[in-house]
Formats: sequence, C-alpha cells, structure tokens
Amino acid sequence: MASSRIMALAMLIISSFFFLSTYTQASSDSFLQCLSASIPNQILFTRSSPSFASVLASSVRNPRFLTAATVKPLCIVTATNASHVQATVVCGRTHGVRLRVRSGGHDYEGLSYRSARADATPFAVVDLAGFRSVRVTRGTPATAWVDSGATLGELYYAIGKVSDRLAFPAGLCPTVGVGGHLSGGGFGMLLRRHGLAADHVVDALLVNAEGRLLNSTTMGRDVFWAIRGGAGGGSFGIVLSWRVNLVAVPPKVTVFNIPKSVQQGAIDIVTKWQEVAPALPDELLVRVVAQGQVANFQSLYLGTCDALLPVMSSRFPELGVDRTHCKEMNWLQSVANIFLGDGATVEDLLKRTASGDAVFNKATSDYVRQAIPRDIWAQIFTSWLARPTAGLMILDPYGGKIASVSESETPFPHRKGVLYNVQYMNFWGSAGEEAARTGWVRDLYTFMAPHVSKNPREAYVNYKDLSLGENIVGGGNVTSFEAGRVWGEKYYKGNFRRLAMAKAQIDPNDYFRNEQSIPPVGNQFILTNVTRVDHTA
Repeated sequence: MASSRIMALAMLIISSFFFLSTYTQASSDSFLQCLSASIPNQILFTRSSPSFASVLASSVRNPRFLTAATVKPLCIVTATNASHVQATVVCGRTHGVRLRVRSGGHDYEGLSYRSARADATPFAVVDLAGFRSVRVTRGTPATAWVDSGATLGELYYAIGKVSDRLAFPAGLCPTVGVGGHLSGGGFGMLLRRHGLAADHVVDALLVNAEGRLLNSTTMGRDVFWAIRGGAGGGSFGIVLSWRVNLVAVPPKVTVFNIPKSVQQGAIDIVTKWQEVAPALPDELLVRVVAQGQVANFQSLYLGTCDALLPVMSSRFPELGVDRTHCKEMNWLQSVANIFLGDGATVEDLLKRTASGDAVFNKATSDYVRQAIPRDIWAQIFTSWLARPTAGLMILDPYGGKIASVSESETPFPHRKGVLYNVQYMNFWGSAGEEAARTGWVRDLYTFMAPHVSKNPREAYVNYKDLSLGENIVGGGNVTSFEAGRVWGEKYYKGNFRRLAMAKAQIDPNDYFRNEQSIPPVGNQFILTNVTRVDHTA
C-alpha cells in the first residue's frame, strides 16, 4: 500500500514537471509572439537572432558571466522609448515571463542580464542603452534630466559643456550606467562636499509592473524614496529617466596622485589616513588604492593648490604633499584625469567602454567605523597584498555631507559614524585563474571580520556580492522577506523593512525579481513560477 502511494506521488511529481516544462515553453512562445506584435522587430533579439550574442555581450563588463553555462534571457529588447518598455512589461506579465533591466552593464554579479540559477524561470532583458538623453537646465537650482542608459561620463560631459561651475556628485568610473548607479546610491570624489548621487534625485519616470508610466508623485512617496538607493532598477519597476539637482563647483580644482611604497612608510601613512581623511574640510577628499606594496593616495580638492597646501601640511604632513604634486584644472577635466590618467581628454568621457572594462573580476565590500590598528595594516600589506594572487583594496573616506544626512532619508544607511568604505577587488585574465583569485577576495573578507562594522556587517549594494546571500528565484522554490534580510540588512540596515513595504505597494506579486531584489513584506512567501495572471484591474 505504502509503495503504491509512493509510486503514485512520484508519477504526480514527474507529470507536474512535464506540465511545467510544457507550459513554460508555451508561455515563452506566446510571450515572443506578443512582443513581435507590440514592438518594432529591429529592437527585438531572440536567441535565434544572428545578433543575439553580440547584443548580449555589448555591455557585459565581466566575462565570468558570458560563458556557455550562463543562464541567458529568452530575448533582449533594446528599447528606445517608453512605449517599448511598457509593451514588454505587459507581454511579460500576461505570459508569465519576468524581466531584468540593464543600463551600463557594470552590475557586479551580472544579474541585469543573466540568472545565477540554472533552474530560473524564463526571463527577458530590457536593455536601456538606447535611453541616453541628457538635458541640462541652468537655473536655481540647475537641474538635468538624464536617461538611465546614459553613462556617468556622458552626464558629466553634458554638464561641463553647459558650465564649468556645475557638477554632479556621482561615481568615478565614466562608463557606469546612470540607472544602476543612482538606484544603488552612488558616490564618488564629491561625496564629502555633496553626498550621494541619489541624494540629489528630485524626480523620476518609472514603468511599473502593470506597464504604467509613473513619476515621483504618481508612484507614491514611499516608492520614490525606495528607488533612490534601494536598487530601484531591479526591484520596483524600470526607471527610464531621472531628474537631478546639479551642484556648484569652483572654476578651478586641484588633483594629486601620490604613491607610497611600504619602504616609504605606506603602512604608517594609511594607518594615520583612517582618522585624518574623514575629518578633513568637506571640499577635500583623499582616497587610497592599495595594490601590491604600494598605496596610491588620490585626491580632489575644490579649490586651488595655494589653498590646498596649508591644509595638507597642517592636517596630514605624513603624506608630504608639495606644489609639484598639484594639478589644477576644471572639474570636468578632473574627472577624466583621476580615472583615465594624464593625457586624457574630456571627450574620452564619452566612450562607453574603457580599457579594463571587460576583464574577469570579483569584488565585495565593507564599512569601517573604528580605525584598524597598525599591526593589522602591516599584515595586509606584507601578507595579503603581497601574494601572487592578490587583488587590490580601495578605501573611500566618508564624513562631511554624506554623514550629515540621516540614515532614513534614503535607503542608503551608511552615514554618520562611518570612517570609510572598503572595496576588495581582484582581476584575472582567464577562467583557470578564477578559483585562486576569488579565493583571495573571500579569504581577505573573512580575515577583516573583526576589524569592520558589525551587527550587521555592512556592505554597499552597488558592489553587489551574492556570497552575502540571495533570494531563491528558480524552479518551484520561494523567496521571502526573512530570507532577504540575510543580505538585505547588510546593504540597507533598518531600511530593508521599509523597502520591502514599498515593494508590497508597487509590486505585491514580486514580478520584478532577481537573486538580490527586494521581496515584498506581508506575504509569507512568493511562488516563483508565475502563471498567466492579470493583476492590473
């Protein structure tokens, strides 16, 4: 009797999987038919399209996620206007196919264009590279409407061509897409004077899970709060465009880049830097890139060299800054110089790819709230950074404006009390090096545990890392708010619950979902396999 029941149950499970597989194929076919009838054929690339592989690879920055084993989308929609995105959402909801969205492709885990799970339900990619308009308006305040597919370099260039007295406080890398950057918070060389990029967002246009186009008013206060640093592009809908307030900068700024080797006292200087850098005048940011046996001190000062030198000699004499280190230029030129090096022009900021963009890499992050002792830095330089498989560490100081904003003002909570952010990153040239190179990142992260923030151990969402935890988004599995807290509170601390509440308002059925998207709170769990439903009524 028991064996008969087991056999019957087994047959039921087998038939269920057969039905699911058949249904999934049918839903995929009907989805593609819906798209073909709803959008221009020239912007739809299915797996059978001759250009599918090249379009998929066009903004992939990490070859780790572009292999034969990569779980790829059913198709890519290279949308160029809002109606294309709206139609894709409606077809996806109607036929049970989820959507992922990418802007610049720098997504550290590739979740904007691939699934990390082999049993993922069918999904398509909305590629916003065609949304690249930047419209700058001078006034009080000066503003810009910037599309999600524009790069930071394109945004900076457009601002700089209007005025050398205006800027925008976002990231250092000019090839990063605006959409993903703003939806995670976004910080760069102006963070101490002007805070986060997301702090300056004043409006946005978002396509929700019903295919409706919403602005900051119609999406609601909580959702507008959520998309400004709460992974808006992958959780709450598809943000097409952002309106941002620009900030004032002087006509002349000063940059320097000073390398210090271990033999030149790098260990002592970095140890001192931890306490000095977050307390410098807000107009001055000095960051550290530590690689091998050298610490590079990179700086932007919103003023002249004559004004900078007395500050450095009185506050940080150990670095030994003198006039020969100073380079004066306007703000736009400083962006090109700091990231691309001497000889770079502002026109170089318009390139959508840069040298080193498409290399194998792995990264994760920490926040430091108490200075790390010198003996630990000695171990880091003489052991961890000296290994043949070593990567690098990037230390960005906080303090100033970023710390003056409350933790609940935006989803980004890493504010008051943070000395600096640490990014651990490693690169390699071939797939055979992956285990050793990622192992270095993982093991250094473990080593650092006693010396960084705790309860939770904080991390920056734009340095996304699936090893911190992930939603289960494939097969017949479920995702939940409680499971999401494992990784979510590292990125968002106490703001994670409010994000989940905003998610429940705008996307209660969790249509926009990936391995680290915000789950809706209120539901005990959300079934992953989406059947043909219409929740728009």
